[in-house]
Amino acid sequence: MAANQNNVNIADINSVSSGDERLPLDIMGLFFFAYRDFTGDADALLGRQDFGRAHHRVLYFVNLRPGMPVADLLDILKITKQSLARVLRQLIDKGYIEQKPGYSDRRQRLLHATDLGRQFFRTLSATQASRIDAAIASLPAESRTIVTRFLVGMVDPGERATLDRLNLTSGL
Repeated sequence: MAANQNNVNIADINSVSSGDERLPLDIMGLFFFAYRDFTGDADALLGRQDFGRAHHRVLYFVNLRPGMPVADLLDILKITKQSLARVLRQLIDKGYIEQKPGYSDRRQRLLHATDLGRQFFRTLSATQASRIDAAIASLPAESRTIVTRFLVGMVDPGERATLDRLNLTSGL
């Protein structure tokens, strides 16, 4: 029997060694479970509309920055025009997002959430916000700033200006 086959039926994932004890496997595992649960409630709501996480991301940023140009959204999401076009078309067709021409450049497409899109965004965000608030409430007072700094530290340094532009780092 090969050495790796010894762990095939072991349920305790902590018993499997990475071979590099410096890896933050505990934090990585916690990220997995936190992300799974953070997105789970929203996924169920999105599924009822035949939407997925890409739709949620578009709704999030369009609600965060009404009038956002399509080009900015592409830059933030790091997806192709083709991928965004499909998701955006569904959101527009179902009445969640509308496109308006740019003010100075009529070829520019500016994105706005409709009343339906704003309400759905609030519903999606409510469960996620309550999960974040509950987790931070159990920590010392300065923890929100520490958690924010930690998450900013996880973002590629080249993208930090985008965080500032979206006001995601205010209060640091």
